[in-house]
Amino acid sequence: MFARDRIWRALAACVLAAGLMTGGSAHAVDPPVRIGLDADMTADSALSGEAIRRGAALAVVELNQAGGILGRPVEMLVLDHRGVPSRGLDNIEIMATMTGLVAVLGGVHTPVALHELPALHENRIIYLDVWASGTPIIENGYDPNYAFRVAISDSLAGDFLVTSALERGYRRPALLLMETGWGRSNEKAMTAALAERDMKPAAVEWFRWGTKSLAPQIERIARSGADVILMVAGIREGPVAVRDMAARPEYARLPIISHSGITSGDFFAATKDSLGKVDLSFLQSYSFVDPPHPGRAKRFLANFSKLYPEGAVPEKIAAPPAVAHAYDAVNLLARAIEKAGTLDRPAVRDALEHLGPYEGLVRDYDPPFTPQRHDALTDADYFLARFDADGTIVPDRQ
Repeated sequence: MFARDRIWRALAACVLAAGLMTGGSAHAVDPPVRIGLDADMTADSALSGEAIRRGAALAVVELNQAGGILGRPVEMLVLDHRGVPSRGLDNIEIMATMTGLVAVLGGVHTPVALHELPALHENRIIYLDVWASGTPIIENGYDPNYAFRVAISDSLAGDFLVTSALERGYRRPALLLMETGWGRSNEKAMTAALAERDMKPAAVEWFRWGTKSLAPQIERIARSGADVILMVAGIREGPVAVRDMAARPEYARLPIISHSGITSGDFFAATKDSLGKVDLSFLQSYSFVDPPHPGRAKRFLANFSKLYPEGAVPEKIAAPPAVAHAYDAVNLLARAIEKAGTLDRPAVRDALEHLGPYEGLVRDYDPPFTPQRHDALTDADYFLARFDADGTIVPDRQ
């Protein structure tokens, strides 16, 4: 334990030096309430990792200004998994040794979260998923289940994407999917959604993480007679699809309706020379440009601007759902700790399942979770969006 404590102190010192520890007090009598963040902070999806950190950090600052949780200050420790499952597991094992750690926020990658689930449950650590949509993260077979999500779920996203395509007049959707647990989760959901309508995908094409060309897959989809592509891709592969589609003759280009994963990094910068040639829309679950609760968004932005004045304009906030999901998740966790009256993780887990209504940034949670449902959002929170000419993500309300 002494060696573990030295690891914690060394990590905390590094995090403080990097400006990633938020809140807390060196003079507090009681140990602080600690919240971990395990996300991609430096690799392809670092933009969304930083967005998660900012949303969570504001919630922590506001909680500390109001007296903390159970009268204790709140600290957040950020560790970087870089999108690598083994690094994520190492992070969970490190955080499991920290005194006062109640929960870990997780971000961006479904394969990382799935790899971490056994360690999270072995150590009875609450996992708050704020950007990873794989259905098995939450529907994981563990009892009791320590995973909760304030983010998009593939179990709902698949049907939403299919419904959106059909409502826009398309009748032969094809699937273009990353060959990971996330892609397979979506393939299952979208195929089921089509089957409910006595339909099948016009084609199903797969690609590996880091692929450099999707031209062959797009060509096979085009030959299948598809009239739209439903795509599940990350920030590295999504731009490849757009550039390869833009390179086709204008008459041979297909519209793309994408999952939200393409917005986890600076997608606009990677594709701005091609976007004007491709009809691209994508799934989102929050917008500061058109928020569901304008008054709450206004109050949030007023406080957010005090921490991040360079990025508090609604049009300039990167990865808006990541910011909003993390902010709401930390506040829901705080309410659960107060309800439980303890930092005991099993007690807090139980309290999360029995919270009363909460007026959040993203939605009215009534309730956020139940013993049978650990997903806080529904497809009523989903919408399609586009990039405007300046790269701002704007709702595409057709």
